Amino acid sequence: MKRTDNMTRLANGLWTLPLALSLAITGCGSAATSDTTSATASETAQEVAADEAEEAQERETISDDTDNGHAIAVSGEEASYSAVDVAKTGDADGDEADFYGTNAAVYAEEGATLDLDDITVTTDGTHANAVFSYGEGTTINVSDSTINTSGNCSGGIMVTGGGTLNATDLTIHTTGNSSAAIRSDRGGGTETVTGGSYTTDGTGSPVIYSTADVTVSDATLESTASQGVVVEGQNSVTLNDCELTADNNTKNSDKSDWYQAVMIYQSMSGDADEGEASFTMDGGSLTNKNGDVFFVNNTACTITLDGAEVTNQDETGVLLRAAAAGWGSEGSNGGHVVFNMVDEALDGDIVVDDVSELNLYLSENTSYEGAINADNAGAVYVEIESGSTWTLTGDSYVTALTCDANAINLNGHTLYVNGEAYSEGSASEGEAIEFTLSSGGGMGGAPGEMGEPPERPSGDEGEPPAKPEN
Repeated sequence: MKRTDNMTRLANGLWTLPLALSLAITGCGSAATSDTTSATASETAQEVAADEAEEAQERETISDDTDNGHAIAVSGEEASYSAVDVAKTGDADGDEADFYGTNAAVYAEEGATLDLDDITVTTDGTHANAVFSYGEGTTINVSDSTINTSGNCSGGIMVTGGGTLNATDLTIHTTGNSSAAIRSDRGGGTETVTGGSYTTDGTGSPVIYSTADVTVSDATLESTASQGVVVEGQNSVTLNDCELTADNNTKNSDKSDWYQAVMIYQSMSGDADEGEASFTMDGGSLTNKNGDVFFVNNTACTITLDGAEVTNQDETGVLLRAAAAGWGSEGSNGGHVVFNMVDEALDGDIVVDDVSELNLYLSENTSYEGAINADNAGAVYVEIESGSTWTLTGDSYVTALTCDANAINLNGHTLYVNGEAYSEGSASEGEAIEFTLSSGGGMGGAPGEMGEPPERPSGDEGEPPAKPEN
């Protein structure tokens, strides 16, 4: 700010203002005084110019234009970069880049610790991820930096193989297809993001694609063509006081008929362990512009909303859809969902198809308005804590219900509990559903059987399989 203020004062002539005022008041002045003031202003200008030249000289540019290369690569040691501009062009093939970090602009592996501050990273190539942490024990810390990627399959920040990445106050913008701003792939890891702005414009490019444990706090997240968040397999996304806006309006495959803001699924590609996924929002807001808010397919998951503001701008969309789609084995590829509404005011229908299940919990003065399982297809349990309420907007069907006498407002509709019409003003006590999870439906196999952190192959050995569309 000091340099800017000095230049502003010079431009406006404010450095000579005290002299001008003195002349006006006393009616006198001297050439010596004028010369001294001019000399002072000239020296200040020279100092500002010198400081700016020194700063420009200190800011290093590092670039790489080779296929499969890196601009910065650190292996098994500690390193740090500050005030650096990184430029990456060149292409790579498929999973070598997605799994192992080939062609990433900034890359760390083999237990390295890499600290980055005040950097810019720009990539323009296929499979040219920006900042990539690979392998257990590897940590990248990046802060106060800007990342832009324009090629397909080029994420912003990324972990695989158990790597760790901590990000603070970043601005990330990706424009290519399959280019999540916050990204992970086979073997997962941990990503912790605080502050900043994260935007994606491409097809198949959610702001967050998680096959890892991802926590984002106090950040602004926006997708303009894809889901806002995708969680695959036994992994998690936690949003603390974030603003998430999703406009999923372009299909990336023909496996699903629906658009959604948050998708939780298991692709069965081997990129993520099979098991229970989780999505948590503590505070903040979620705005969905097209389709459904949540979609769960071919996996079990827990969704928790705690004091979050959820708005669906699509009147034809539902709050939650648990249903079969094109992933997994037909007949056993539904969604198995525990949905916790905590201190919420939510509206929107909930759809559960005949191969899906839902346990819904309303607590801490939650008010929910909507129809649940209107087609009487799946198994549903609803539990309403004292002080919380459910107002029906259509006939609904549940397998079991636990509530007190004042919890449900039928609003002119009928609620069927295990085939019997519920009487408004009556208490009920039931049992939650014990999910039935079958092999081939996204939940089979032994723990750790799939998605283990891979060892990077040498030469042409161990080529990974092609990754399916998501």
